Amino acid sequence: MDRQRHRTQSGEPRDRAYAPDSSPVALLLIDVINDLEFPGGDRLLQHALPMADALRDFKARAKQAGIPAIYANDNFGRWQSDFPKLVQYCLGEGIRGKPLVQRLAPETDDYFILKPKHSAFYQTNLDTLLKYLGAETVIVTGIAGDICVLFTANDAYMRDLNVVIPPDCIASEDPEENRRVLSLMQRVLKADIIPSPEFSLTAGKQMTAST
Repeated sequence: MDRQRHRTQSGEPRDRAYAPDSSPVALLLIDVINDLEFPGGDRLLQHALPMADALRDFKARAKQAGIPAIYANDNFGRWQSDFPKLVQYCLGEGIRGKPLVQRLAPETDDYFILKPKHSAFYQTNLDTLLKYLGAETVIVTGIAGDICVLFTANDAYMRDLNVVIPPDCIASEDPEENRRVLSLMQRVLKADIIPSPEFSLTAGKQMTAST
């Protein structure tokens, strides 16, 4: 990206506090801005709410360590919308996914992309964004673990990115299926499966499991 774009017309640097210029690690939040208005959405919500509580705390810790959060979201058929409008819609009265979105609503310094299919990489600018950040590791979180999280983790692995998945930060309709897909991603995609409370996120953006 042209560094001149980071300056105002007067030539002064823009305030970059809204997002880090570089980070070897990025946190991906998959489809957490979600109305859950589909068959099985009620079952998914049961498991998504405790996941959201864990992910909210983990995201706050990650951001303190300088790790950027990237929301990768389906547009759920709302092709004439954008991400802020999607958030607003999901926070509407009577929307099944509202409690989930309330817990994980994006902040002004977060990144976001809209994706047309399951993977956050397919037909999106996520590749470009991760290269801009210098990210070599992605922490993949969100819903559903056995669908869009799996597809995204697979595409990250195919791009030679290190894949980390906190099991308490993904959810699926079926908890047993969620456990199976975690085992699959660990075995096939070489993903590190580490519960979020066991992460040590340092200011240097290095991730280790707490001992």
